[in-house]
Amino acid sequence: QYGWYLLLVCVLVYLLIQHLNRRSSSRSHSSDTATPEDAVVVKQRHEAMEAARRRMQEELDARASAFIEKQKQQVEEKRKQKIEIWESVQQGKSYKGSAKLSQVSFSPPLLVLSCLSFSDYNPLSGNGGGTCTWRPGRRGPSSGG
Repeated sequence: QYGWYLLLVCVLVYLLIQHLNRRSSSRSHSSDTATPEDAVVVKQRHEAMEAARRRMQEELDARASAFIEKQKQQVEEKRKQKIEIWESVQQGKSYKGSAKLSQVSFSPPLLVLSCLSFSDYNPLSGNGGGTCTWRPGRRGPSSGG
């Protein structure tokens, strides 16, 4: 009952496939033949990309040199601060008030000893020492919260 319809659909699908094959092959043949105009366009695009790369590289170089200069200035400032601190310590003055280091790293001690007197204290025996006690250092981050 549906045999003729099936045969007609198969023929139409076959013709559609043939048409698409011819169309794609004609496209590939036309793209294979390069025209001089295409070569000029490709060359212009290549030159534009090279110019953009050069500009980007120059910008990157400028940023890098500015960063290096900034780092040198920071190192020089730290050196000057250390010299000021050393001179103030040599003069017997307090260095904490006037010249502070910009970044001071502080690590808490692992073992905190709070002793009023060390007389007769032996850490191996565990006794003697009066009010001397020990406690382990703080765990975790130094800020509370």
